[in-house]
Amino acid sequence: MLGPFIDEGDILGHEPMGVVEAVGSEVTHVKPGDRVVIPFNISCGHCYMCDQQLYSQCETTQVRDQGKGASLFGYTKLYGQVPGGQAELLRVPQAQFGPIKVPDGPPDERFVYMSDVLPTAWQAVEYAAIPEGGTVAVFGLGPIGQMSSRIALRRGASEVFGIDLVTERLEMARRHGVHAVDLRDHDDIAAALRSLTDGRGPDAVIDAVGMEAHGAPLGKLAQQLAGMLPDAIAAKMTEKAGVDRLSVLHASIDTVRRGGTISLSGVYGGMVDPMPMMDLFDKQIQLRMGQANVKRWIDDIMPLVAEESDPLGVEDLATHKLPLDQAPYAYEIFQKKQDGAIKILLQPDGA
Repeated sequence: MLGPFIDEGDILGHEPMGVVEAVGSEVTHVKPGDRVVIPFNISCGHCYMCDQQLYSQCETTQVRDQGKGASLFGYTKLYGQVPGGQAELLRVPQAQFGPIKVPDGPPDERFVYMSDVLPTAWQAVEYAAIPEGGTVAVFGLGPIGQMSSRIALRRGASEVFGIDLVTERLEMARRHGVHAVDLRDHDDIAAALRSLTDGRGPDAVIDAVGMEAHGAPLGKLAQQLAGMLPDAIAAKMTEKAGVDRLSVLHASIDTVRRGGTISLSGVYGGMVDPMPMMDLFDKQIQLRMGQANVKRWIDDIMPLVAEESDPLGVEDLATHKLPLDQAPYAYEIFQKKQDGAIKILLQPDGA
């Protein structure tokens, strides 16, 4: 879907962590030698939007020529075409605010997910507004869905239903107390979830899948057609007439109880997506969504990832650790869901 917005030579990667090599004159909170995590959104920390803790909408780095919010590392022309973190070195704009210093001792794996996965999952749960002792269904058990499920349980949900059709993802979720539901076993997933929640449906639903959902042939066809066009034409088509694969969003609307909340953390990119507005209105459903405002949630997350007992199980998320020169292979097995790939860490030094 976003391929038309990538140029040859662009550097991807929006979940960086590393050691500071050098700092500019206005950077005082970190110094060379510090171990840091870099949020994927590039924010100044002092504009109107940053003052509201809406860091993904930073007015200093907004990509106005594309009509988008804050610039993002490694995220195509739509978000500033800023070189990303899958490299030996990374230049960090707005470094007077962005980098997050982490303590020495625990392995990088404890902290690297604060760049994106953990704040995105935390915000997904926050936006889901799950009542104390309530229930939530999480569609998609990739990295965001896994962590959303664990965070929801940590924050007081009585039961989390994790829905997917990949065996390894379902097994990982079960290890962390999630009621895993195999989509392959149910013709009507909404009915199945209602049967587990007194006929009402869960109090909240988190869509952690987005535009890559299976089972949406129209959206799949539109994305494939865009991929066959020259980039300039495909980019314009996506901007003006993009269609997403909406099967999970529609299932979320069908699944959530009346008066419940749907939290969208899966990325959608279409401009003409058909929405069942009558059902949304009739069921009095609340929708919340958006790119994660990473630094808003760090004070909540840091004590959990630094705790020796690893309450969120961050050391049980990465299924592969590969050197940077194997990145193409990593993308392939993740996209094709091969070799049990759930989360892949790329390590520039190959360690």
